[in-house]
Amino acid sequence: MPKGTLEVLLVCAKGLQDTDFLSNMDPYVVLSCRTQEKRSSVASGTTPNWNENFVFTISEGTTDLKLKIMDSDTLSQDDFVGEAIIPLHSVFEAGNVPQQAYNVVKDKKFQGEVRVGLTFKPEVIIYGGDRGYGGESYGGWKESSY
Repeated sequence: MPKGTLEVLLVCAKGLQDTDFLSNMDPYVVLSCRTQEKRSSVASGTTPNWNENFVFTISEGTTDLKLKIMDSDTLSQDDFVGEAIIPLHSVFEAGNVPQQAYNVVKDKKFQGEVRVGLTFKPEVIIYGGDRGYGGESYGGWKESSY
């Protein structure tokens, strides 16, 4: 499995099922990648625009990115709108997945879609010299005591 950084551009959503009956929906997204979790700002309406960037550190065993869409409520607990699970194997291979829509699902029912762009930057391992001594410095003629 690759190691590196995953950059996520959370663009927008559309067709979200409104969970508020008396007022406008106030959606936000909780993005999670293994144990890391980030949260977007709160937008408004069923077609919110975020245009926000998030960065995750990718380590062994990372296979997907989860986007949980919530509706912010002032007087009660926030409502779960749905989630999108994005497999990351294609971005690991290509390095970049252009913005595209992913289905938002709740209880196996379509709840709208969320638009996301992904970029993966693999970890670069730098070895010392041409022989790969693991980055240790053994000194050169300038560092000798003679």
